[in-house]
Amino acid sequence: MAKELTARPVWLARAGVHGEDEEMALSEGLAIIGFRDVGDLNEFRTLEDLVATLQAADPEASIHRAANLARQLWAFREEMTVGDIVVLPRKTRPGQIALGRVQGPYEYRRLGEEMRHIRQVSWERTVPRSAFGQDLLYSFRAFMTVCRISRNDAEARVAAVLAGKADPGLVAEGKFPTDEEAPILDIAQAAHDQIIAYVRKHFTGHDMTRLVAAILEAEGFKGTVSPPGPDRGVDILAGRGPLGLDQPVLCVQVKATEEPTGVTVLRALQGTMSSFRATQGLLVSWSGFTTEALREARQHAFSISLWDQSDLVQAIYRTYERLSPEIQSELPLKRIWTLVLEEQEG
Repeated sequence: MAKELTARPVWLARAGVHGEDEEMALSEGLAIIGFRDVGDLNEFRTLEDLVATLQAADPEASIHRAANLARQLWAFREEMTVGDIVVLPRKTRPGQIALGRVQGPYEYRRLGEEMRHIRQVSWERTVPRSAFGQDLLYSFRAFMTVCRISRNDAEARVAAVLAGKADPGLVAEGKFPTDEEAPILDIAQAAHDQIIAYVRKHFTGHDMTRLVAAILEAEGFKGTVSPPGPDRGVDILAGRGPLGLDQPVLCVQVKATEEPTGVTVLRALQGTMSSFRATQGLLVSWSGFTTEALREARQHAFSISLWDQSDLVQAIYRTYERLSPEIQSELPLKRIWTLVLEEQEG
């Protein structure tokens, strides 16, 4: 049964510049933000006191930067309330977004060997980035650690996805409305999300299997693709060499569904590998994997690889110039150069 849909304020709360705190946050039921050089926020009576302290600690920083960082910390301590929704776009698993609800007040407490700024959070769902429309993904790309997301009916739409429903406000691909919440954008992530949306639209079902086969061919494999319909547990069989008979022999299963792939499919792939005497396996799941599947896959890290939608798109980047002209015409891409901007977080 789907969870009750309750719209509440929605907060973006990252877990480290490189996602270094994500696993701890998700496993311990916490929102953990950086700013390690800032002490207990409960010591500050007003936002102005916090701004003054940050500016005094770094006199070379502009008042604008100090105020920006202070507002993020103040929002984390004072404005985020129990029951609010937290959005964590993952950096260690770039194709995924974790969703949860705030369960407790601000705390400054020891985690491991460090004192950290935390809120208790019940992490309820992890969804692929493609679960949200481009306008919400635009807001999620803000170069800030903490900010409230409210434009484009975000509260009702994120609540719907959290409850297991589809985003009711999916917009046309490539539409980027003006959004004051995200004045500085991660341009690379924006382009990445557009490409994900394009692949999702144009390579559905068996066409996604065809795309994976083209990538493997560009990587030096030669193989056969099962025709559309029942595949008996294998979509692609491939190997090295001119006939595809040399080692390693690869068995591939592709899932283009909207639900995360579970451990049952992973175990079925292991059985198929044994039947075909394949030395390696690749499981591609557009919507990612369940926690149980990821956990069990670690035990087979040297024989089975897992690709989610972000991994698939990264493979496209890696091999694009070697892909067949047919695939390139179906997926027209070009390289761009952009400045590397500093993230507004501690």
